[in-house]
Amino acid sequence: MSQSITVPATPDALVQRLFDATLGAMDLFSVYLGDRLGYYRSLSSDGPATSAELAERTRTAERYTREWLEQQAVTGILAVEDASGSVESRRFSLPAGYEAVLVDPDSPTTMTPMAQIFAGCVRPLPQLLDAFRTGGGVPYEDYGVDLHEGQAGSTRPQFKHQLAQTWLPAMPDLHARLQADPPARVADIGMGLGYSSIAIAKGYPKVLVDGFDLDEASVAAAQVIAEQESVADRVRFHVRDAGDPALAGQYDLAVAIECIHDMWDPVGVLGAMRRLVGEGGTVLVADEKVADAFAAPGDDVERFMYGFSILHCLPVGMVEQPSAATGTVFRESTMRRYAAEAGFAAVDVLPVDHDFFRFYRLTA
Repeated sequence: MSQSITVPATPDALVQRLFDATLGAMDLFSVYLGDRLGYYRSLSSDGPATSAELAERTRTAERYTREWLEQQAVTGILAVEDASGSVESRRFSLPAGYEAVLVDPDSPTTMTPMAQIFAGCVRPLPQLLDAFRTGGGVPYEDYGVDLHEGQAGSTRPQFKHQLAQTWLPAMPDLHARLQADPPARVADIGMGLGYSSIAIAKGYPKVLVDGFDLDEASVAAAQVIAEQESVADRVRFHVRDAGDPALAGQYDLAVAIECIHDMWDPVGVLGAMRRLVGEGGTVLVADEKVADAFAAPGDDVERFMYGFSILHCLPVGMVEQPSAATGTVFRESTMRRYAAEAGFAAVDVLPVDHDFFRFYRLTA
């Protein structure tokens, strides 16, 4: 993930790079179609298919299904039996092991959510152009369900496999408290579709979790998911400002995972989290793991973060003014400054190995 890019040596090399990027974008959005239309799931669960068979299984149009199957085979994602056979007889299949990437939502290597995120990122392009010209922002809700679901889908496997198993145990005293009586209370700030709250509740069967988010659609969807996951008795979601004075001092732990950099007033939010846990309490922030300073060209992680920043995170954070205008490239020095301004006594970076996140323990 840390491979650095080089500046193309010639204009022709730049042309080749951008052509390769175009092919990559086409692949990504073809994966979006295959995921949203259920093509990959059908090929995984029901086996290889001709275009007519797959169209019937998924209730889609055969001619479009055929073109998608052929594109997937040409670009090297699907396998095809007897490519020289008739159009009607060609059977397409998902290569062994590809289910983890294209079908299983809990797989650590799932990539369909990334395709969905980018479909969401480009949804409000006219508004994004206007924001660049005026200095305004693009509201989170205008990115639509693809952005919301794609973001949740990309972090879901991490929450399921790492949150209660690795991230929280990196704070041994908190890990012990979350297992003890009386039941600990956790506030999950900016929880989106709630997979982080659900993972905490499943990993620690005694805890009570309150998730807070100002996006009504996300909160409604999160509540449904909590019921499906059989934790709704211990996990509640709220369209509520976590800075409400009535909540002060009620929590053993407050967490904010990959959301502080999106906020127009991150210091205010961190200050609210400090009050939630009270004096001596603990706040966990997991946010972007970027380089300590700007450098160009950058590595793949920096490119990834800047890409998200110009398309989504910075515009979302600029809706309210005055804005901190943090963006996705959220460096450790910025986090430490925000924490100090919010009144925290200490900031420690936890020893958790992760390609994209850095984990901060803030002590009130």
